[in-house]
Amino acid sequence: MFRRKKSTLKSKRSASKESSISRSVASRFARLYRPRWLSLSWIACIPIAALIVGLWSLAAVAQEDAQPLTAEDVQGVLNTIWIVIASVLVIFMNAGFGMLETGFCRHKNAVNILAKNLIVFAIATLVFWAFGFSVMFGGENPFIGGGGYFLSGQSATYGLDPFPAGLPVSVFFLFQVAFAATGATIVSGAVAERIEFIAFLLFSVLLVGISYPITGHWVWSGSGWLGNAGFSDFAGSTVVHSVGGWAALVGAYLLGPRMGRYDEDGTPRAIPGHNMGFATLGCLILWIGWFGFNPGSELAANEAVPYIAVTTNLAGAAGGVAATITSWVKDGKPDLSMIINGILAGLVGITAGCNGVDYWGAVIIGTIAGVLVVYAVGFFDKLQIDDPVGATSVHLCCGIWGTLAVGFFNTETGLLYGGGFDQLAAQIVGVVAIGAFTVLLSTIFWLALKATVGIRVHPEQEYEGLDIAEHGMEAYNGFLKEVGPASIGGTETGIPSSGTISSSY
Repeated sequence: MFRRKKSTLKSKRSASKESSISRSVASRFARLYRPRWLSLSWIACIPIAALIVGLWSLAAVAQEDAQPLTAEDVQGVLNTIWIVIASVLVIFMNAGFGMLETGFCRHKNAVNILAKNLIVFAIATLVFWAFGFSVMFGGENPFIGGGGYFLSGQSATYGLDPFPAGLPVSVFFLFQVAFAATGATIVSGAVAERIEFIAFLLFSVLLVGISYPITGHWVWSGSGWLGNAGFSDFAGSTVVHSVGGWAALVGAYLLGPRMGRYDEDGTPRAIPGHNMGFATLGCLILWIGWFGFNPGSELAANEAVPYIAVTTNLAGAAGGVAATITSWVKDGKPDLSMIINGILAGLVGITAGCNGVDYWGAVIIGTIAGVLVVYAVGFFDKLQIDDPVGATSVHLCCGIWGTLAVGFFNTETGLLYGGGFDQLAAQIVGVVAIGAFTVLLSTIFWLALKATVGIRVHPEQEYEGLDIAEHGMEAYNGFLKEVGPASIGGTETGIPSSGTISSSY
């Protein structure tokens, strides 16, 4: 009987436990499924859901009203994106110029050179935006443009077709201002280590705002007299490189050579650059940037772009090899500085005709440019025109050669391809006209600056270095500078040990 009672009690406890579990489960399900329309989270979802439904409805209506996408629209977008990329590549070339020039010069002027190469793009951007772009592409006058200053004009103001047939004005400006800045940067290298910082800045304003856009208008505006006369300069061997080279030549001549650059009998004395690693890096950056410079000048994303890239690369490679061999034979050693300038010479040389020459023509143009640059450096040394980075040899001489080469190697109009003499004659006229005009204006600009703010630093400042004299800082502060034979006893090359510093400039 006790066992039965115990069993009955156990059964009751089990039943009670099962009942408790059932109530718990039922309570959980009740909480899970009870209405929540009064909870704050549900109330917050109401406006969100309404917003989604509303936007979806508007998108559906907009899609019904939108015009169908055409092949021309797609091509216009592709053209725009490509030119933006090309613009960035050309702008990045400023880093290449900065590294190249800094490496080729002495450490005591590194800050000055870097500052010039950086600020010149900022100045060029503002000046070209204000009026340079309008002078170059605005209007229909064959000699000088105008109108639509501060980018206030429409596409037709600057000779462009409306988008998508043509590029947006903003993108076209971005590409062209990168070219304008390049011309001023070329000048920086030729006048390095002895020019007043303010004089260089003011000259850059005058070059980018007046001289460069006027001659550029002659060729690239669509209404310019040289372009209509048949002169061809696809990406700027003359419009950009020779213009910068002529301005640099005038500046270097009027400034005079650096102290100690030439002996009393005129024999040139080497002033080695302080960092050839910088110079080599600068060369490689410029080489890469040229794939925006030349292919971007097609102003469209089409099948010609890769072709232009290949001719550009072939010419640069041929120029580097040719300069290496030439300097090796001429001087008995493969000079790294000549290898660098040979590559740049080939790239400058192909710039005018990169779209219209075949692959063999590109190699020949680059090879001749590589040989030419080696002898051009020696030629300017004999004239005692001191160019620390060889800017005049690379950009002026090889820019002229590249422009003339169009008259020989263009597969449709070149003399060597049965096109007759007309193209070559037009190229000669263009080189002479643009050269003479640039030399004239550059001379006026430099002499005006010399008479007002002065263009050359004092001999004491040149000896001390422009980093301290002009900027009050050093590029290598805290590092021990090596002292070689050129500065034994604390004197720089060409400075007498007695401490007397003098200059006739």
